[in-house]
Amino acid sequence: MTTENAIEDAAFVMALRGRGVRDTDTLRAMERVPRERFAPARHRDLARRDLALPLPCGQTMTAPTTVAAMLTALGPRPGARILEIGTGSGYVTALLLRLGADHVHSLERYATLAEDARDNLLPEDRPRAAILTGDGLAPETLAEAGPFDRILLNGTVPVLPPHLPDLLRPGGRLVAAVGRPEAAGLVTLVRGADGTLETRSGSPLRLAPLTPGRARVL
Repeated sequence: MTTENAIEDAAFVMALRGRGVRDTDTLRAMERVPRERFAPARHRDLARRDLALPLPCGQTMTAPTTVAAMLTALGPRPGARILEIGTGSGYVTALLLRLGADHVHSLERYATLAEDARDNLLPEDRPRAAILTGDGLAPETLAEAGPFDRILLNGTVPVLPPHLPDLLRPGGRLVAAVGRPEAAGLVTLVRGADGTLETRSGSPLRLAPLTPGRARVL
């Protein structure tokens, strides 16, 4: 890493702190994973700003402070097995790995995005990330995939799909934005050691919707 890059990384993290991101682990991961590696070439000059960026297939790369809020709520731990729904560029996948995930099972409905996300990951990260094309909102897609320590939905859903909490291990946690895309709220489900579920509501989020179904063309 060059001195210039190190200065830019530090400035990026300081800007996130200035916008209210306080979780040290999340900030450290975001400093270590260059967002510009995952941004489309024509928007890489904006990658270190707190902006959502357009991706192919009409999708969106979530703004860094929103990503940070969701990762902080998720609380990944070293050795965790994580389900990610909505791979997008692969940026959040890489952050989950930097936060210590042992394995990330990531589903993306667009084959084009899934392929790009695999390419965006560092070679040493690829063995710990299974990026698959499929509909993560459909119960049959995940019938043989669980259980997971953490589940993250990278997009807004009107209601939480009822099959997803069943995939959580005791002590597991699920994070999603629930509601309308323009007025969604952060929701965290925590499964207790006895199997009970606790729901925690968080701050409002502006996040693109997750679209059900598998894309047929892209």
